[in-house]
Amino acid sequence: MLLIGYCRRDMLKNRSTLNVGADAVSVLSGNQEGAYQWVTINYLLGNLGKHYSETVAVVDLGGGSVQMAYAVSETDAAKAPRAPDGVESYITEMFLRGKKYYLYVHSYLRYGMLAARAEALKVRDSENPCILAGFDGYYVYGGVQYKAKAPPSGSSFSQCQNVVVEALHVNATCSYKDCTFGGIWNGGGGAGENNFFIASFFFEVADEAGFVDPNAPNAKVRPVDFENAAKVACNTELKDLKSIFPRVKDGDVPYICLDLVYEYTLLVDGFGIDPQQEITLVRQVEYQDSLVEAAWPLGSAIEAISSLPKFEKLMYFI
Repeated sequence: MLLIGYCRRDMLKNRSTLNVGADAVSVLSGNQEGAYQWVTINYLLGNLGKHYSETVAVVDLGGGSVQMAYAVSETDAAKAPRAPDGVESYITEMFLRGKKYYLYVHSYLRYGMLAARAEALKVRDSENPCILAGFDGYYVYGGVQYKAKAPPSGSSFSQCQNVVVEALHVNATCSYKDCTFGGIWNGGGGAGENNFFIASFFFEVADEAGFVDPNAPNAKVRPVDFENAAKVACNTELKDLKSIFPRVKDGDVPYICLDLVYEYTLLVDGFGIDPQQEITLVRQVEYQDSLVEAAWPLGSAIEAISSLPKFEKLMYFI
């Protein structure tokens, strides 16, 4: 980190024509990414400036990590427990559209879609019930090879779910009233968690499984849809998979049982969402007759502008 800091200062001071301070560029933390994604989606939906209960909760499943963010009341924010050493604060304060929001945000490193495959394969380091029958190879993530081979009986939804529950540490000791997984406080729930918008790999896997329109900007589904697709995928051999799920990318074929089981288990056992609750899978949001990508950079820009003095805000739009 010292090297990163030195390189950043050297680049801004000696190699850039921009008139900026040495702290103008920094590495985005997982919590910042989650908070900015929340800002993006709620801005595009027209929710910013409204009561926190009128905002939506956001889960963003990337490749290496997954973030959860939702607004809580000021009272609940004041009662938030202190995060363990090495963990960012559970509550992030933001002033947006004239209103102060208290966001519960947590980023789970190693539990993004691609990283989670490795975590599940580490649980069973030889034969793994999450791998389709007929596959015998290696999954590579972060430069490390993980053995990926199905047992003689093939993949199994129930056995794979046991593997995923273990990989997520769903049953880890919880020092709070309620936890998600890995002993992490769940934010306490509340009205800001009534509606979920779920981004990134969730839409991609649902597309591969065939239960969303691949050309739609977003889709209403339920966690049970992932479960139903997983039960079919986990009961299919490698050689037959593409005939049932033709949209699965070739590189994802051996892992489609695992991917679907993981996403279902993450939502239900990890984040405590009811299997029958309607959720929105989102790639784009319609905003002023245009489709805008539901990604964190827009939220970062909105938060940066919102923190400027009023005069500077005015100059921004002249």
